[in-house]
Amino acid sequence: MSSNDEYIALWRQLQATAVVVQSVRGGMSGTLAIDAAPQELRGAVQALAFHVWRNLGRAKALRNLLAPRKPPPATDALLCVALALVWNQERAPYDAYTLVNQTVEAAKKNAATKAQASFVNACLRRFLRERAELVARTDGDPVAYWNHPPWWIDQLRREQPDRWQDILTASNLQAPMSLRVNARQTSRDAYLHELVAAGIAATPNGAGGVILGAALPVRQIPGFEAGYVSVQDAAAQMAAPLLLTGLSLPSAGRVLDACAAPGGKTGHLLELFDGEVTALEVDSMRVVKISQNMQRLGLVAKVLTADVLNPQSWWDGQLFDAILLDAPCTASGIVRRHPDVRWLRRETDVNQLAGVQGKMLKTLWAMLKPGGRLVYCTCSLFIAEGQGQVQTFLAHNSDAVLLPSPGHLMPRNGANSGVLPDNLISDHDGFFYALLEKRMA
Repeated sequence: MSSNDEYIALWRQLQATAVVVQSVRGGMSGTLAIDAAPQELRGAVQALAFHVWRNLGRAKALRNLLAPRKPPPATDALLCVALALVWNQERAPYDAYTLVNQTVEAAKKNAATKAQASFVNACLRRFLRERAELVARTDGDPVAYWNHPPWWIDQLRREQPDRWQDILTASNLQAPMSLRVNARQTSRDAYLHELVAAGIAATPNGAGGVILGAALPVRQIPGFEAGYVSVQDAAAQMAAPLLLTGLSLPSAGRVLDACAAPGGKTGHLLELFDGEVTALEVDSMRVVKISQNMQRLGLVAKVLTADVLNPQSWWDGQLFDAILLDAPCTASGIVRRHPDVRWLRRETDVNQLAGVQGKMLKTLWAMLKPGGRLVYCTCSLFIAEGQGQVQTFLAHNSDAVLLPSPGHLMPRNGANSGVLPDNLISDHDGFFYALLEKRMA
């Protein structure tokens, strides 16, 4: 590749990244926005966009100083992209002057920003001249310092007064690539030896998980295509064992995985259980992912496209022995992996989603056999979607008993955990778990 090709590629990447950032501001998920980018730029745009979202609070604060009068949306997105990438010299993906030059070039070559190219250039050149002073002036802004929206920071401060700073720090770090070893195919120790033989650095994480020293494309992960492992965070790996361990299931037992896409927990249930597993998902596009995962793992689930809250459209009236409800939520616990979420969510989403979760719990509880168990979980940090939800449910259902449960798990970064026994989890996303048992009549 010539130097000119590299030059053009960078401004194109910056242009496409600004479009992605602007799309998320408009309410589109980061995943969909990145998928809409030109295919040849998608990988680079994802890397740049993730960096931007982890620094967007700082970028907005700096833009406010450089341009108190907010520029048009496309220009503002491009300017914030550049500031997010350039403000911290130690972590910048490119040197400052290259980023500034290429950002101005990106502005010139886009009809939506061409008229503002000189303005973008002036703002960024001023930033380079006054970097230390401007950064220092934004240090006192909580949104700039923590790179999360103000309502999110305030809610964590209220709900987790002793831990909110650690939670925000961990949430802003890049998550490692975590794998779940398929116990039907191999053991975790045997798989670790296979990775060592392949020259791939990895460490154990929890009872059956592995963390790779560096992320790899899934097709380069030994045994992935053969179903030996699945990509799944260690916190999510707790769901299936929590539901099944200690539960006496008949050979023809029936387990429901509600809100099952993309099928990670469905697969884990079938790796541990020989009965019938029904995987339910309302999104027909995401149902395809469940089927693909089952095919790769060599497992069979009863996959249904239907809404939990419309049981007459899918339920046969037979009670389930166990139910896993991974309910739709704010996803506030997985911002290490999806850093766009913090900027996509609104404060009102918490109570709105909590209402949906409560309805799902009520609906599914009626489908559970007496003596059966239900795991309620969300990948959320907020009490309304976790502890508060379960307390309300218990208060209104006298036949429900809360068994020993993990409760709220806050994101934890393994790099700062030291050496832990192999059965402990040193690195995981934020999650909530409650294990509920239905009293016998």
